Amino acid sequence: MVRIATIPRRFIRPVAIVAALSMLLLGAGTAAATPPAPQLTAASPVTAPPSSVPLTNLAHLNFLLDTVPLKPVSGHTTYQLEQQPSAQAPWTYANKNTDDSYTRLGGGSLDDATKYWSQGAFNADDIARTAVVYLRHWQQTGDADSREHAFQTLRSLTYLQTTTGPNAGNVVLWQQADGTLNPSAKPVELPDPSDSAESYWLARTVWALGEGYAAFKSVDPQFAAFLADRLHLALASLNRQSLAEYGHFDVADGVQVPAWLITGGADASGEAVLGLAAYVTAAPGDDGASTALRELTEGIAGMSSGSVRQWPFGAILPSVTSQTLWHAWGGMAPAAIATAAPVLHRPDLLTAAVRDSAQFTPQLLAAGGPDNAWSPTPGEAQIAYGVDSRVESLVATAKAANAPGLLDVAAVTAAWFFGANPNGAPAYNPATGTAIDGIETDGRINPNSGAESTIHTLLSMLTLDANPSLKAKTLAITKTVSTRGLSVVEAEAGSIAGGTVVRPVSVWTGEANISGGAYVALTAGGTVSIPVPADNQARNVYPIVNRSIAPAGDTSWTSGRTVLGTTPNGCAGAQGVTGAAGILYPFALASSLPAGKPAVVVGGSSGAAAIDALLLQPEISSVSVSGPGGDSSLYVSASARTAIQRVDLPKGFKLQQQAFDSSGRPISAGPNGDGADHSGRVAVAPGGFTWVTLVRK
Repeated sequence: MVRIATIPRRFIRPVAIVAALSMLLLGAGTAAATPPAPQLTAASPVTAPPSSVPLTNLAHLNFLLDTVPLKPVSGHTTYQLEQQPSAQAPWTYANKNTDDSYTRLGGGSLDDATKYWSQGAFNADDIARTAVVYLRHWQQTGDADSREHAFQTLRSLTYLQTTTGPNAGNVVLWQQADGTLNPSAKPVELPDPSDSAESYWLARTVWALGEGYAAFKSVDPQFAAFLADRLHLALASLNRQSLAEYGHFDVADGVQVPAWLITGGADASGEAVLGLAAYVTAAPGDDGASTALRELTEGIAGMSSGSVRQWPFGAILPSVTSQTLWHAWGGMAPAAIATAAPVLHRPDLLTAAVRDSAQFTPQLLAAGGPDNAWSPTPGEAQIAYGVDSRVESLVATAKAANAPGLLDVAAVTAAWFFGANPNGAPAYNPATGTAIDGIETDGRINPNSGAESTIHTLLSMLTLDANPSLKAKTLAITKTVSTRGLSVVEAEAGSIAGGTVVRPVSVWTGEANISGGAYVALTAGGTVSIPVPADNQARNVYPIVNRSIAPAGDTSWTSGRTVLGTTPNGCAGAQGVTGAAGILYPFALASSLPAGKPAVVVGGSSGAAAIDALLLQPEISSVSVSGPGGDSSLYVSASARTAIQRVDLPKGFKLQQQAFDSSGRPISAGPNGDGADHSGRVAVAPGGFTWVTLVRK
């Protein structure tokens, strides 16, 4: 997997992770005893199978599995431990060798004397999600081997759950290859010991237990009852911790945020909700589980933020600790809401999933693809985890909200696995079941295939196999021809009067990243004139300002004779649970920057101001793709009115187009009624998107 320096990505609050994104290194972070895998500039060619052939290949995940002895330890036991004193768990990493084979690795460094990893060989996060893969594959195909692997990985997972004492219900994260538990990894991870508080791995345990119960309920009621008992043990823990705060709110930069999310996150809570929704569907009379499902889903929906013309454009923010960071680690929140809302008979909750899927995700794709973080500017690495969270969320929301347009967006997203990505080559090999661990912004890949990347790639493949028409549309896309969306112009590139360029030692503010490693500090009366490239359409301008707590006046923004609007320099809301006083945020301006020649956007401040950059959003963004299915484009609106995009049509071709509104529902077809247009005019609904394919007349 793509790892960030030496910081263990999965185990610290993701807002702290993004502080280190500028140190992202391909092949680094496994901290294994073997040398880093080679850095490649292109992936090996892979041919996708026909759409009639299953994409899901469990061979590499099976390779990652190992038998782990389950030692008698106080507070840790599992189903039929005496009869079966071992279970199965996946190794954490798999580094690719020069002969294209893989070496399985644990986390951290290996002690040659003890053969223990400083973190461990196996971890609860990957065991839980591996169980979900096998459960879904078994349910989808009837495969007996997958049923057995699901059974064994669930036994392994429940062994890690603490059953007695003050931490009952919580989960130990790491386990060595000989079965020894490692509650305190090196370097230290929080919570420490890992079962001393709720965690991402507790949330993922709930996910696996819920889906496990639903799958085994009829075929193995005794095992299902055991899983239900362990789920209740986990819920008892959550009810003592985060869920005890249901109905209370914290403050984050002056905004009320739910205080009852698991680890303070819609990310962790979303994965728990997936399991709870499956469980409640199979056990509708369980009032305790239904209550937890409702409370967590309401909390997740409460993290919906922004709008079509305000960052983050309808995304569900992952953490209560930042109002200016979105990331895709644990990014299943929209899928969780879309799955839970019908179970709860709460269609009102769907709004948050629809806004994330129909408004934010198209903007994400147009900005360069499924980046794993906006902090707040786009442009981070892309990994299978983030891609899968978008695919599953789009498909789940399309079904729950009757929004078929989201399936077109899902096809563009899922095509990342088959070559429509910054590297240009497939990120998944259906012949071997291997996936790459990530793609950098410059297209370099991490060729390793660890558990997390393998798991989330397979979850996407299972989704495609379960939706044949989506699968066929996805396999027809193998290349991203171009993206045209959000872009960044650094303030320090401008001309400054009455201010200086500041280059902080750390770009991390405590809740967001300073773009470009610098910002402009203006004094009262100071100005910054920022050159902006030309564009043939109007753009929304979002100055990124580090707004202070103290009053500091405003900054007025103009371009030529056009008054764009103002942004606040100070009077930010109370810091509350965030990591820094004040907020680094892209503020919307009242007026758009007109189309035309290169412009200069001028900011004049009435007080001390910290100006980081300008975020520019075209009125109509686009993603153009190609492949065996021909040439297609997704046009995305950030306009308050129907907009017309003109396309140069090659001779002998016409446009086949379908427009969707801001919820992903179809609206009237093209100007000719049947969706065909010969003029090259593409109509895009306000805040919506239009899918266009070039076809021969």
